[in-house]
Amino acid sequence: MSPEAALPQLAILQFLTSLQSPARILVAISGGSDSTGLLLLLDEAVKAAPHLKISLCAATVDHALRAGSADEARQVAVLCASLGIPHIIMIWQGDKPKTGIMAAAREARYGLLATAANDFKADLIVTGHTFDDQRETLAMRGMRTEQVSTGIADAVLFDRRFWILRPLLFSTRADIRAFLKERGVPWIDDPSNEDMKYERVRTRRQLSADAGAERNIRAAWEERLALSTKGAEWLDRHLTLHGGLLGQVMPDGLRQDRAVLDYVLARLAAIFGGRPFVPGRGQMERVLTFATGSGLGRMTAGRVVFDLRRDGLYLARESRGISPLVLRRGEAGVWDGRFGAVNRSGTTIGVEAQAGHSLIPVFVTGIQPPRVGAVNDSTMREESPAPKDLGALDSCDEHRNEGGLGRALPKGAWRRAIASAPVIFAKGDLLSPESAGAIELTPYFAPFDRFLTRFDFIFANRLSAVFATAPYARLPLRSIDGKTI
Repeated sequence: MSPEAALPQLAILQFLTSLQSPARILVAISGGSDSTGLLLLLDEAVKAAPHLKISLCAATVDHALRAGSADEARQVAVLCASLGIPHIIMIWQGDKPKTGIMAAAREARYGLLATAANDFKADLIVTGHTFDDQRETLAMRGMRTEQVSTGIADAVLFDRRFWILRPLLFSTRADIRAFLKERGVPWIDDPSNEDMKYERVRTRRQLSADAGAERNIRAAWEERLALSTKGAEWLDRHLTLHGGLLGQVMPDGLRQDRAVLDYVLARLAAIFGGRPFVPGRGQMERVLTFATGSGLGRMTAGRVVFDLRRDGLYLARESRGISPLVLRRGEAGVWDGRFGAVNRSGTTIGVEAQAGHSLIPVFVTGIQPPRVGAVNDSTMREESPAPKDLGALDSCDEHRNEGGLGRALPKGAWRRAIASAPVIFAKGDLLSPESAGAIELTPYFAPFDRFLTRFDFIFANRLSAVFATAPYARLPLRSIDGKTI
């Protein structure tokens, strides 16, 4: 996982020695040269070092998007059997979307790999992404933004469950193919890799004529890690959370380093707005100019209302455009990109926004609503009908989750937050406290809970503490680039 260890064999050796052991690795293999090389490199290295106590299993995802994909998956199964590596074929079932097929296939692929990892009792997943993939990604992102990109991350936590690691990210496809040719092992060429309708293929063709285009990826990674660390410290010092719904940035927090403020506010906007991506560069420039200016007022960006007052900047989800979520018994889902819901009751439920209802919202696990006297407003004087186990945990003073501390809040800001709060229904009626006890409702962080890069891990983990939710799973590594972690 270091540029100095670019040769595939050295990269794999460094990767294995950095792992916490014992470990079971699920190898994602499509049959292409990169993933086939990854499997063989790991197999040779693991067999040569039994003292590392590392075992392998493998999975092939058949997206069922073209003729021949099933036969290719079976070829991979034969290869794995010849190496004595347990293997499973995971098929993407159901109808495929007409647009955004690449993004949908990526979501399906990682979901199926996570299922396979769970079935194999694997500790982590590895993929065969190479330096060629990295260059293509950097080039594509560079066409969309002037910001320095970190490109493909070497470690990503998927669905809070499994770390996906990419040990060949600094090795070239040419070196991997040379290794396979030395071993006399063929690979499958996916025809979609030559289809010019895909942006990545077009970018690849352009890069082949400009092989000298390189980026200092490690420097970008270090910069992002430093921002994550400083952002976590900023959360501790400058952010107060009210009722799990309303964020308050203290005035001094708006006078901090602009790069840190940009990093933090962009991610808070994604959290409160329920979006997997931070606002665009233009939107964030307007937000920063507004937040650090002298004038008070409100603006909306990324589905978030930014309300600047004398006692700080308040952030809440705007109450428009919030779609309901319907869950049958036993089902789980994500509502508005902000709350994960699990229905363990005996009936179908719906989750909707408080806006337009006279009912009191159900507050989420681990978060206390402000005391009824916090705001002099008759609509807030009733007590929540939420069961005792919803919001039963004490607020965490250390992380400034001050719901229930009686702090006076601006009426407009709190009303706005309440309007975007979740209300749970069964057959059109509010659930009884007894039935609501079977519903699990917890904060969901849209930019982190599905895909969390290691660069944002420190910040995201501190954010979990602020919202009083479970911490993220730690990296299954003892070291990165030879540095102990």
